[in-house]
Amino acid sequence: MKLLTLSRFALCVFCGASIFVVPGLASAGWVRQTSGTTKNLNAVQFPVDAQTGYIVGGSVSGGGNVILKTTDGGATWVPQVPPDTTLALWSLDFPVNADTGWVVGGSGSSCALFETTNGGAHWFYQDISSGILLGVDFPVDNQTGCVVGVGGMIAITTDGGSHWNYPSSGTSKRLYSVDFPADALTGYAVGDSGTVRKTTDGGATWFARDPGPNYDFYSVHFPVDAQTGYTVGWDGITYKTTNGGTDWVSQNPSVEVDLHSVYFPVDAFTGYAVGWPVQPNNIVKTTDGGAYWDTLTSGTNLNLNSVHFPGNVMTGYAVGDSGTILKTTDGGGVGVENGRDQGLGIRDQAYRAFPNPFTSYATLPGHEGERFTLYYISGRKVGTYRGDRIGEGLAPGVYFLRPSAGNARPVRVVKLR
Repeated sequence: MKLLTLSRFALCVFCGASIFVVPGLASAGWVRQTSGTTKNLNAVQFPVDAQTGYIVGGSVSGGGNVILKTTDGGATWVPQVPPDTTLALWSLDFPVNADTGWVVGGSGSSCALFETTNGGAHWFYQDISSGILLGVDFPVDNQTGCVVGVGGMIAITTDGGSHWNYPSSGTSKRLYSVDFPADALTGYAVGDSGTVRKTTDGGATWFARDPGPNYDFYSVHFPVDAQTGYTVGWDGITYKTTNGGTDWVSQNPSVEVDLHSVYFPVDAFTGYAVGWPVQPNNIVKTTDGGAYWDTLTSGTNLNLNSVHFPGNVMTGYAVGDSGTILKTTDGGGVGVENGRDQGLGIRDQAYRAFPNPFTSYATLPGHEGERFTLYYISGRKVGTYRGDRIGEGLAPGVYFLRPSAGNARPVRVVKLR
């Protein structure tokens, strides 16, 4: 699964059909780590596992950049030194392993594109056209990649950055994010004023797939394949496609923060988004493909700019302004209902499985002694479980849960290997 690395300018949010964000939730699942810097941190990626990861940062107003690396799951972060320490960095991508990767950025009219082939010990400047670069994606290997940036600029390489081609994007709008979800042929880029561009020939040609609204789109993410994806932007604007961008359906997350980084770790069901708060609850999570959203408390009022869960839905990292690094090992914690009637069936009654997804069994806090019936995704009954042992002994899969007494709407739960 590719990381969505996003610029500091970007604001994004998960989406899905009939989204509801339930406010007023609380979580104790995020622990702050020591970054050793007060610079804004704009993007985070753990290329292979939850131990070795990179963070890049900087700010629009200048003040230099930062590259940090950890090899111990974030317990310590070691600064890396790029060739130019004055240019802010907005995005990064390590496509295959933790050794070879690219970071992009820029300030003013100056462009930053640096590559490492030895895990950050040395960084090499790559010559590319001037202008700030905001997004980068090498979808399948270290050779074929795409960068996007100001002025509608798109650049493509097929030889690891030795040479770059500059196809027309058909727009002069700033492009913030690019995603080639499944291969090096089909990709999407999004930007200002509702701009969406798509290619099916590896970036040689790009055509418009604009949803229509005049809102800035700051992120694009196709979690599993090139058909179902999301583009999101300013003020929580969210659009979803299930047919490769031919049609986009407006979603309404009703969230009270502007979200600007989104990541689905293993599938299109469970995902996280982080953002700029008007309240301390600036992380949201879905476990059902965006039908519902839980608000989690990050423990910080600072902007969060990027989120990444390497390999599973439990261990993840979020980074933000003033050197903020947060880590969770329990899927971000559990949200607690505020009791407001949202018309969501069983969720109105505060039945909430935790953890969800789970590996051994889940519990329903406050309802441990009650009986619940579990069903296969086909609708066939699995059995009855106490609220403190939901799913114990089951094979990995997707199940639905409902109280044995009553006709409340089922809740989806997922058991992992």
